[in-house]
Amino acid sequence: MIQASVALIDGDLTTKQLLKHVKGPDFPTGGELISGKQELADAYESGHGSLKLRGEWKVETPRSGNPQIVIHSIPYSIERRVVVEKIAEVIIGKKLPVLLDVRDESTDDCRIVCEMKKDADPQLIMAYLYKHTPLQTNVQVNLTCLVPTDNPEVAAPQRIGLKAILQHFLDFRMEVVTKRLEFELEQLLKRIHILEGFVIIFDALDEAIRIIRASEGKQDAAGKLMKRFKLDEEQADAILELKLYRLAKLQILEIRKELEEKQKEAARVQKLLKSPAARWKLIRAELQELGSSYADPRRTKITLGLDEPEFDEEAFIVEEDAMVVVTEQGWVKRQQSVKDVASTRVRKGDRVLAVLAGSTKSSVAFFSSQGVCYVTRIVDIPATTGHGTPLQTLFKLGDGERIVGALGFDPRFLEVPPPDEGAEEPEPPYAIAVTKGGLALRFSLRGHREPSTRAGRKFTRPKEGDEVIYVAAVDEEDCIACVTKQRRVLICEAEEVSLLAGAGRGVMLIKLQNGDEVVAARVLSYEDDALIAQREGGSDYRITLRKYDIVSRGGKGFQLFTRGAVDGEVYQEPEIPVFLEE
Repeated sequence: MIQASVALIDGDLTTKQLLKHVKGPDFPTGGELISGKQELADAYESGHGSLKLRGEWKVETPRSGNPQIVIHSIPYSIERRVVVEKIAEVIIGKKLPVLLDVRDESTDDCRIVCEMKKDADPQLIMAYLYKHTPLQTNVQVNLTCLVPTDNPEVAAPQRIGLKAILQHFLDFRMEVVTKRLEFELEQLLKRIHILEGFVIIFDALDEAIRIIRASEGKQDAAGKLMKRFKLDEEQADAILELKLYRLAKLQILEIRKELEEKQKEAARVQKLLKSPAARWKLIRAELQELGSSYADPRRTKITLGLDEPEFDEEAFIVEEDAMVVVTEQGWVKRQQSVKDVASTRVRKGDRVLAVLAGSTKSSVAFFSSQGVCYVTRIVDIPATTGHGTPLQTLFKLGDGERIVGALGFDPRFLEVPPPDEGAEEPEPPYAIAVTKGGLALRFSLRGHREPSTRAGRKFTRPKEGDEVIYVAAVDEEDCIACVTKQRRVLICEAEEVSLLAGAGRGVMLIKLQNGDEVVAARVLSYEDDALIAQREGGSDYRITLRKYDIVSRGGKGFQLFTRGAVDGEVYQEPEIPVFLEE
């Protein structure tokens, strides 16, 4: 900043020209700034922006043991303890299997040691840590300052650029230096005035002593001296306070010498006050002296071009087969195998909604009653043989929102063909959703294969008072069956349900009577597939393609049985998928 200020004094420079002297922000904890030239220029020009700052590291290979990554600087405002804790969480969660241990060996300097396997790539490890720990942060640039206004007593906040900040600083330096010189001149003139009185007295010292000796007191002596030598009150008081030893000849010479020096200094200060150019020259010299006296080596490195491997999160996932269990109350867990749905541990009053199988690198999607799809990788689901983890900890579910369906994207269970450039959107594979209000829609699963944010992605927008009760994958030759609370059933071809490209409401699947609602639905692929409805008494009633005809959607459907009603808690135990040989 000192060099840029000096350069701005020498000439009117643009922000781009000033950046030759200001390379970028420098932080006490060091680190590496990896933003580009244009990002820095835009931030300094506009007064706001975002820059990427990350810690620095090196590899050490001890004589015995595994190689180590040593982190010797961290981003500013990040606590070293937090960095160590986050790296430890990665190791404990086995999200980075090639990383074995982390420890803090810091003293006055930062030294965080990460032990890794011998065949591991340190650059890939650091790419992961930069993304998942505070080792890399975004530094917000906000150059909002209080700047002078027309009222000298009031300053107003304003966001300004680098040049404006330096100009305000230099203007303030000019104001301070001018006031300092004015004060110095005032003090010099006062001293010169006193010294001139001393010189006058010393030229007639004997006479002055006689006047003082003949006086009645200090006030009388001061008046007589002022009258005789044409002095003012301040000079007379100074003479009367003068100590006797100052009357020696040597002291008289020192007073004359001091007077001469003070007069020369006063002339110099007066010259500076008369010339703004001379004051700018003084400010320039003072800034240079300040820079040379307090210069500190730069700590933060600026790297404008990075040549490092692209981060691939899947490269660190240990690929193995796993089973995912999700319950109706929204609990999920990952297990190596599931032998029996009935014996799977769930919370009291809960039951299994779906069992999915797939590789740890594949994704699973959870569909909610509010028309939102939440997607995560299987490896990110906590492994346990207990009750599991609430989905609320992985995603941000709304009030009253519940999971009504789940699908796995392992290609052994759900084949996703490569995109066809000539095909019209939406492309297969498809899923079908049925709502409590009797609506249905088909939608593409392609947009839900990749992990989502905590907020998920919308696949449908139910109208107020309605909610999704069923979601499943569907093929063109499949049928969809639904049953209502008032004992009505309808089976139609899945192709009759409109295929939507966006998150719409869908079309009417079954026409409901007043007070009726859909309580269950199922995709039927074969004649033996069944949707099981339960009577109020608890007995099961199987709805198959053999019992009921396939009709057009939008009708009232068929009557199931003449007496009793369908239980609103329809439950069909999910099948356990079996891994096939690849």
